[in-house]
Amino acid sequence: MDKRVEPPRAPDETPVREPHETRSQRRRRVWPWALLLLGVAAGALFALRPHAPGAGGPPGLPGAPGGPGGPGGPMSGMAQSVGVATAATGDVPVRLSSLGTVTSLATVTVKSQISGYLQSIDFREGQHVKKGDVLAQVDPRQYEVLLKQYQGQVVKDKALLDNARLDLARYQRLAKTDSVSQQTLDTAEATVREYEGTVLTDQAQVDAEKLNLTYCRIVSPVDGRVGLRQVDVGNYVTASDTDGVVVVTETDPISVVFTLPEDDLGRLNKRLASGARLQVTAYDRSGEEKIADGVLDTVDNQIDTTTGTVKLRALFKNANGALFPNQFVNISLLLDTLHGAVTIPSEAVQTGTPGTFVYRVNDNQTVSLRKVRVGASANGRTAVLAGLAAGDRLVVDGADHLSDGAKIREPKQGARNVTKDAGNDAGKSAGNDAGNNAGNDSAGAKARPQS
Repeated sequence: MDKRVEPPRAPDETPVREPHETRSQRRRRVWPWALLLLGVAAGALFALRPHAPGAGGPPGLPGAPGGPGGPGGPMSGMAQSVGVATAATGDVPVRLSSLGTVTSLATVTVKSQISGYLQSIDFREGQHVKKGDVLAQVDPRQYEVLLKQYQGQVVKDKALLDNARLDLARYQRLAKTDSVSQQTLDTAEATVREYEGTVLTDQAQVDAEKLNLTYCRIVSPVDGRVGLRQVDVGNYVTASDTDGVVVVTETDPISVVFTLPEDDLGRLNKRLASGARLQVTAYDRSGEEKIADGVLDTVDNQIDTTTGTVKLRALFKNANGALFPNQFVNISLLLDTLHGAVTIPSEAVQTGTPGTFVYRVNDNQTVSLRKVRVGASANGRTAVLAGLAAGDRLVVDGADHLSDGAKIREPKQGARNVTKDAGNDAGKSAGNDAGNNAGNDSAGAKARPQS
């Protein structure tokens, strides 16, 4: 068998095997490039992202408004444009607000006190009546007949009484001469007393029928306004009717019942103990229109444990009928008045981690965070009990972009001194600016070419 003999290979033709590259070696070679690309991407994102803080970032933190490096912060190097006002002195009313219900002092269901057919109705629904005015008439004829009957019985029994008295006088004369027995005399005396009782009973029946005749005229027990009638003419009415004839509600004066938290009871009692007559104002449901002025009448004698409130009643004159029974109103109770208090615009007061504070403007056009203790507020002004003095200049607009020591700049017109009518001026200015801006935006929109 032939054997195949391969020719010998030259030394330079021997194949050389390349060393095999492992997976770990490939990873070590790729990682540096991946890290480099990630670093470049992160740097680009950091350079392009906006540096303003998120909506939830509190002022004063790094990068936040008023914080280091943030807009308006001490490291930003830029002065923040703000609105400035001046603290002044004035009187600030201390008021307590609540919800109340108009309540009549007297609501009477007028009923018939006798039985009979309703003969007439003498009122107009919704009419204002006086105490004693006739509202309805019940047929009186049956009571007139009974009155005459009892009057006749009185005459009859009085005649019997007179006769018994004559007999008693006769027996008393005979008894002196022993012409009549003692028993006969005692019987005559008893007969006289019997007829005297009968006459008294008859007279009482006469008086009762006269009273029934009076009850035939149904009259109003109070001054007030009548409602819708509950029964028509010709119906048989009785004293047991639940609906009655009509409901009369007293409307002048009228009261409002409202509640206050028990925490306000201490201050209220101190004012009442000093003899103060506290003023109360009633507003409509929206709280914008004043309805009537009144005075606090009384405070309930206990606290409602389920709500932690106490009931109060205020009295109002209501000749014009502005307050209506069961009407829902807003109540403002004038508890006290702070005289000569330091007052500032309410928008200058800030609340945060330091507590309640304001930004006071320094002479070098920087601001200082000043903690304050505030009191009552009214008409856009807040009383400052501690922490400020009259004449101090405060930031009222743009304070959310500030921090302690931040630089500021004021508008060209300079700081404005806010007086009692500052709220009205600010409202008018805001309204005019809004109108002008709206007009300019509309004009710009019209002039903008169509794409």
